[in-house]
Amino acid sequence: MPEVVFDCCLISNFSLSGSLAVLRSLYSGASYMTDFVWAEILRGIQKGFGGLMPVKEALKDGWLIETALNTAEEKDMLETLSVSLGFGEASSIAVAKARSFMFACDDKAARKEAALLGIRLTGTIGILTKAVRTKVINLETADRTLEKMIAAGFFSPVVSIKDILF
Repeated sequence: MPEVVFDCCLISNFSLSGSLAVLRSLYSGASYMTDFVWAEILRGIQKGFGGLMPVKEALKDGWLIETALNTAEEKDMLETLSVSLGFGEASSIAVAKARSFMFACDDKAARKEAALLGIRLTGTIGILTKAVRTKVINLETADRTLEKMIAAGFFSPVVSIKDILF
């Protein structure tokens, strides 16, 4: 199972739609978010987005792991990337590159930077598709989850996971 580092928007999509269990099923024990991403989530919780509380529970449960930038390489990359990206995306890319993790993100600019660095990528739609293909959830559940994500503000390129699978 590949280790994956999530950016704020992607993990928020799953939390706000009540579907963090999908991430747990697919990536339990291999799921990370940086302390910068955690700060963004915490800010959302403090602003009243109660749908983000499951992220806090995931950290307590231990299947989602908060990580700091530990090496000079990671810190240098953060400094470079944060010129054009937010600290959450920049820190996640730095961790993904230095530790050979997959980067889970939907932000176009962040994905472009990660791709230029040769980092493996996935996004919300890719994760929902993988969940259906591996029978973690069925297609109907994936589409209901996607509908909830869209209702919460996710700008999806598709209206149904069926559009990807078939």
